[in-house]
Amino acid sequence: MDVIPAGAWAALIGLVTGCVLGLAARLGDFCTLGAIESAAYGADQRRLRMWGVVLGSGIAATYLLAATGRIELSLTPYHSIAWNPLASVLGGALFGYGMAMAGNCGFGALARFGGGDLRALVVVVVIAIMGFVTLSGPLAPLRDWAFPQEPASGMQGIAHLLGGLTGLPVLAVALALAAGFLAWGIAHAPLRAEPHRIGWGMAAGLALAGALWGMSHLNHVSFGAVDVEGHTFTAPLGRTLMWLMTASAGGLSFSVGSVLGVLLGAWIGSWHKSSFRWEACEDPRELGRQVGGAALMGIGGVVAMGCSIGQGATGFSTLAYSAPVTLMAICAGALLGLRRLIAGFQPD
Repeated sequence: MDVIPAGAWAALIGLVTGCVLGLAARLGDFCTLGAIESAAYGADQRRLRMWGVVLGSGIAATYLLAATGRIELSLTPYHSIAWNPLASVLGGALFGYGMAMAGNCGFGALARFGGGDLRALVVVVVIAIMGFVTLSGPLAPLRDWAFPQEPASGMQGIAHLLGGLTGLPVLAVALALAAGFLAWGIAHAPLRAEPHRIGWGMAAGLALAGALWGMSHLNHVSFGAVDVEGHTFTAPLGRTLMWLMTASAGGLSFSVGSVLGVLLGAWIGSWHKSSFRWEACEDPRELGRQVGGAALMGIGGVVAMGCSIGQGATGFSTLAYSAPVTLMAICAGALLGLRRLIAGFQPD
């Protein structure tokens, strides 16, 4: 700590674990919107079932580490800030609809930009700007009034709730839920036929838990100077953009490392598959739709306190109350957006 600042260590944790997520996106085809779209309209559940592997691995690793004192769940934002169900539903639905309009979430856009898609860069920048507009800019007072954030009075964990109701140990409940997700994912024969997807799904889940582990340790050794946080891609895009432009916004942090790590992993994965190529938008209508969708994601992700990865994967790995509600709202918004695209944006 005397030689390397805590922020640099946090950025390194984000970089390494984010790189794994970027590789999972490019080599394992880990994608939120892709999973929803292929399952709803393509009769292909492989990417959707891969989410079962990600969540199962993430929950199991997170709670095993928490049981041994390696992760402090109570310090994560999903358990330290009182859950607002309305924020989860409205913010999640807004994020999901925007995700469909933009063609990707923040994480997916980073992964696509790592493969050379310049349209994804536009999505990333707009999410970053609108996220900060909502977090600390002109929309912040309205957000604070409509969705006030208060300290939580206790653990907001599904495993803790079920453990209290049944008398079972929290770890046993969490591992049972993790096993259920894993079984649901691996039970799909087409997914089992592609073991690389299962492997990358497990790697992604372990990366989510690894980030919480590393940040919990850093919080401990820095005497609380560094917050415990995990991978999410709404406000961190704004923090990274600010850091790249001014080296401010808190300096090096987990957020900066996380974003750059996903980009690095996606770039490595695309070169490994020989799929890197520069792409640009040729249709102004498409670009306008993507900008509008990205703006909705920036607002919705901040209101819901997390995106499809922040709440849907990291938050779910901690089994926070907010995670399944937000993820379902995101899926509902995405399905509505996809339906609108199919019905309302067909070429003449």
